[in-house]
Amino acid sequence: MGNKKSSSSKMANVLWQIPTYLVFLPNDIFKIDNRMEIIDVPIHIDEFKNLAQNYFGDMVKGVVDVDREILSIDAELHSDLESLLLKNGSRQESLWGINLYPELDGDDFIEFDSLINIRPWQGNRSRNVENPGIRTSIVNIIEKLVTK
Repeated sequence: MGNKKSSSSKMANVLWQIPTYLVFLPNDIFKIDNRMEIIDVPIHIDEFKNLAQNYFGDMVKGVVDVDREILSIDAELHSDLESLLLKNGSRQESLWGINLYPELDGDDFIEFDSLINIRPWQGNRSRNVENPGIRTSIVNIIEKLVTK
């Protein structure tokens, strides 16, 4: 049940993709569709519009590794994306949760809001990314990885 390299031509830019699993519970079958991906090369905004339909309709959750300049996307929780990056060599202090709104432009495209961002030991006491330098790094990484 480990990660596998994606061979999908649609998502050729994907570094890692988690496979889909079935979970069997008494009298029910639930499909857990884990589509989490790590992006390290540019991906078109239209792909984000498609991904938004997987969970929230208008938004894609993401976690940015500001040191490695990569982005994990497409999960219900930022903590799942954080875990994926940690398992793939990232350091927790470099990971910041964001929300991307592919139908919006400018400052409305990126929202710096996530529970994983609360870390007083790094001087960040809220769900927002409070350090302007880190915010700028995140914006630069997203501008590099999301093409319009």
